[in-house]
Amino acid sequence: MRVEIWSDIACPWCYVGKARFEKALEAFPHRDQVEVVHRSFELDPGRAKGDIQPVITMLTKKYGMSAAQAQAGEENLGAQAAAEGLAYRTEGRDHGNTFDMHRLLHLAKEQGRQDELIQVLYKANFAEERSVFSEGDERLVELAVAAGLDADDARKVLADPAAYADDVRADEREAAELGANGVPFFVLDRKYGVSGAQPADVFEQALTQAWGERSPLRLIDQGDADACGPDGCAVPQR
Repeated sequence: MRVEIWSDIACPWCYVGKARFEKALEAFPHRDQVEVVHRSFELDPGRAKGDIQPVITMLTKKYGMSAAQAQAGEENLGAQAAAEGLAYRTEGRDHGNTFDMHRLLHLAKEQGRQDELIQVLYKANFAEERSVFSEGDERLVELAVAAGLDADDARKVLADPAAYADDVRADEREAAELGANGVPFFVLDRKYGVSGAQPADVFEQALTQAWGERSPLRLIDQGDADACGPDGCAVPQR
């Protein structure tokens, strides 16, 4: 079974939702047969790469709330994260464009390190003092290496604005086609969608239901056609 997760590194509920989903997956009896794929979704796709703001400033401008309301929201998110065993800095974080991070996540997907990289990026953005936005490409290279990627591979991607750009845009178009207007958004076997950072038991229920409704393989032809098996390939005798 495949689970696709649309998310953004700048999304705190994606950070929390991933932990809740993984808690459900850990308890799922068929977890070893579940493939998890992370898909790209930018919360702020129109933001210029160099446009970096404190999170509180961004929230007040984008949602029209007061600084006190924005800070209260951050405190609530910190408590939600702590309940899942996650570190979360409620003050001093910044916000910026995440497009390059998504491009690196597609590189990581090709190398089987996607989950490792998204977790490193989440931790860096939400829990560490150093910014993932203001220190330039070398900060992202450093994080890519921490996730098991080659530094030169990461630098090549970041140096080429076209590298994996189409993959990111394709993910975002697909999210729109599926009706996702926010993240996190979980799609199970292209049959069920779960929106938001739901409690672990909701994810457990969704995994169980999706697994139970998988279509069994139906053989169209059960004849004795030639095939290769564990004992080799049958060679017709003349």
